[in-house]
Amino acid sequence: MGGDGAVTVPLRDRVGKARRDQDTRTVMRLRLGVGAIGVGLPLALPAGNWIAARLDGRTGEDAWPGSMSGSYHTSTRDIFVGALCALGIFLVVYRYNKYNDVTGTIAGACALGVALFPTAPSSGGDAGQQTISVLHQVFAVALLTAMAAFCLLMYKAPGIKDRPYARRPYLVAGVLILVFMALAAAAAVTEVGDDWLITPLYLCEWLSVWSFGFAWTGAALSLAADIDRLPRTRAVVGVVLGRLHSLGGLLGRGKARSRATV
Repeated sequence: MGGDGAVTVPLRDRVGKARRDQDTRTVMRLRLGVGAIGVGLPLALPAGNWIAARLDGRTGEDAWPGSMSGSYHTSTRDIFVGALCALGIFLVVYRYNKYNDVTGTIAGACALGVALFPTAPSSGGDAGQQTISVLHQVFAVALLTAMAAFCLLMYKAPGIKDRPYARRPYLVAGVLILVFMALAAAAAVTEVGDDWLITPLYLCEWLSVWSFGFAWTGAALSLAADIDRLPRTRAVVGVVLGRLHSLGGLLGRGKARSRATV
């Protein structure tokens, strides 16, 4: 206790609290990074292909490959490989408990395998590309399976199961990933939708990755609320929206004045 009656917290306790706060913020941002990749990647690939096609004077009809993995042979190869490598590293280094460590490491290793062992081109490719493509498919199925297992394990993980708002997104994501995998397999066997602009395989992969990404984003936001960081995020978003609203008002008044002058 200090001379003025105030309680003085020992330096060691203050340093320990600062380290715990820093670790928690790091985990929150790591979760948010995984969520951002999962949510943004399925949209960035066709959008990037379409933009590249338009810049080259093409119509952009080939912006949607037969699968997300087919993006390796399009203009968004670097986005696809880079995002999967980042996702793989994130999942490998993420730690929560024993079972999630194992499934996270498996998922991360498979994400790296999907990125580094590309699928064969739509034209078929040579024997070497076909062999690598088999490895790619094994890694892809294992990745989605590990992602589903990770989410279902997080649903019952200590520290999560007593917070319904944090655990339900994991349960929903895990179940949806398994459902979408089954639908993709059924479409492949029946050859339904092979001539669609967005094939069932691409759509199921898209929704699976989205499910995983939204679950991680929800976990990041729940952790942000636990450490009282969410109000700051809301405040920043509020300031940005306020500035945009003010800018829109100024532009609207400028247009009104121009019409009045005319």
